[in-house]
Amino acid sequence: MAKTKRRYVCQECGSVSHRWQGQCADCGQWNTLVEDVPATVFSQKHSLSSGGRNIAFEPLNAPTQLPVRKSTGLAEFDRALGGGLVPGSAVLLGGDPGIGKSTLLLQTAATIARGGNDVVYVSGEEAAGQVRLRASRMGVADAPIRLASETSVRDILTTLGQGEPPALLVIDSIQTMHSDTIEGAPGTVSQVRGCALELIRYAKETGCALVLVGHVTKDGTIAGPRVLEHMVDVVMSFEGERSHQYRILRALKNRFGAVDEIGVFAMASEGLEEVANPSLLFLSGRETPLAGSAVFPALEGTRPVLVEIQALIVRLQSGATPRRAVVGWDSGRLAMLLAVLESRCGLNFSSAEVYLNIAGGYRLTDPAADLAVAAALVSALADRALPDKTAWFGEVSLAGEIRPVAHAPLRLREAAKLGFARCYGPAGAATGERGGDYRGMAALANVVDQVMGSA
Repeated sequence: MAKTKRRYVCQECGSVSHRWQGQCADCGQWNTLVEDVPATVFSQKHSLSSGGRNIAFEPLNAPTQLPVRKSTGLAEFDRALGGGLVPGSAVLLGGDPGIGKSTLLLQTAATIARGGNDVVYVSGEEAAGQVRLRASRMGVADAPIRLASETSVRDILTTLGQGEPPALLVIDSIQTMHSDTIEGAPGTVSQVRGCALELIRYAKETGCALVLVGHVTKDGTIAGPRVLEHMVDVVMSFEGERSHQYRILRALKNRFGAVDEIGVFAMASEGLEEVANPSLLFLSGRETPLAGSAVFPALEGTRPVLVEIQALIVRLQSGATPRRAVVGWDSGRLAMLLAVLESRCGLNFSSAEVYLNIAGGYRLTDPAADLAVAAALVSALADRALPDKTAWFGEVSLAGEIRPVAHAPLRLREAAKLGFARCYGPAGAATGERGGDYRGMAALANVVDQVMGSA
């Protein structure tokens, strides 16, 4: 009989090691290696080429119908999903603790259940009474949801198999689920992988839409094995600062739709409220133009969102080490932009502390924000406010050039819709309907001249 080998799996990154060690060699985390289920080593005589069943191959051009989606009842949720839930699909929803994942899913489950659909909500973290109290506070306690507080996957699937499959099955959360066929405590790599596999198999076989809630690590990634994200059809992230009222639902992977689409919600006392125009939310409280403030038309999937970029420059006494602090943007890109402003435009930031903030707790990854950040930095350095009702967008190269960006007409139309009559961007980049006064700039030095010369 072949000898079994021990293996240890990192709970942070999922890497496998054949001996235990205090620190993971891949991610560098300490005390994260846990023994996994022993893998059977087959002898050389064993062959997998016989004993199985024949499979039927199909041509690639066979007629296939598009999936019929089921609306969640929340337009912002449907937008992020690409139009709604697909029967038989598996959705993984991750987010920080207390951000509102359970609130969002309970609200969605209640809306679908009120539409005459069978909905099952299984909570492994809270007792049924706690979920009922939340539902009562949100005003959805009358929704015909089948609620259970359970962690055994065998018991859940046995109960569901005794009747018709539900239209929606919510598991909150996958890290609390446990299978008695797998060794290890709930939340370990083997348990998360095995439980998710059984639940996804049930969803595929019955056509039930499955939503799994996933915990996240301290760096924002979903806890457990990375293979979990490959197993599901849709991976979504629920983001936001708990000190701010807004929440962003972002699609990171979607086999049935586009990625990088977002849905915007506002946290209220009775649950989550949809924000149809997020630009008004992120620009609220901006009545008069101030030095160091610039408006940037960001693009999230196909949705333009206007956000405010704030910069503060503080001069230091000689000998002090300047600080660079960034909230909501890439600190490495800020360092690059400061170097370009010093090298190509002759500005001096070496003796000043630089603080950059994206208002409202919003997080920017769009490279088109370079020009707006540069305008805010120059405005703060000169202590001069930028012209009122103006927006800035464009990518800045290391040579100080302003490069064209994608979907410029879409950004301009959103800015014009909210009353921003003038936009500054790359020269010759905007085509089609501009929707306002557009002024192209070829180099970053033109931005410095524009800001320094503005009254």
